[in-house]
Amino acid sequence: IITNMIAHIQGKIAEKFAGSVIVDVSGVGYEIIVPETEYNKATLGEGIKFYTYHHIREQSQELFGFSSLAAKKLFELLITVQGIGPKAAIAIMSLGESENVRNAIAKEDYKYIQKAAGVGKKSAERVIVDFKDKVGLAIIVNYAGETGATGALETDEALEALMALGYNLNDATKALESVPGELSTAERVTAALKNNF
Repeated sequence: IITNMIAHIQGKIAEKFAGSVIVDVSGVGYEIIVPETEYNKATLGEGIKFYTYHHIREQSQELFGFSSLAAKKLFELLITVQGIGPKAAIAIMSLGESENVRNAIAKEDYKYIQKAAGVGKKSAERVIVDFKDKVGLAIIVNYAGETGATGALETDEALEALMALGYNLNDATKALESVPGELSTAERVTAALKNNF
């Protein structure tokens, strides 16, 4: 069971360096390791909230941060794979938006996962085998009308909302499978909940 002492951090970005950001929370700076996609979007001085994973080892403690709950949950799944530690998991999450990474696993695209720094073919295949049934179904087209092959899949706010209500990634994805994408976030969440009770 993964326990997490620091669940999220909200403050302003004070510094950026080498794949980490320092978030100032009332005068206290928290260094947070983030995926490359998050790092590139982070702007000094902006207010931000990261969902965090607090990794504790004998000699050190590290915080890994994600702007969405779904991304954090995917990271937590990845680090349970044999041979995939937090650094390799952050490298996988750096391949693209978390929804693209989730989609690649759902589509059993181990070559996409293998592009991550420090992740070999065997580790990539292990990720697919361990998690293809735990990340939900692949999305062919996102709600902006872009295909997964040509555009970045957007973070799904309805998926985030269901996970905040206690659904795991797989169940939340399945709950939304038959709900029309053109509905508002609130309508999609309501429809998904009705479908599952």
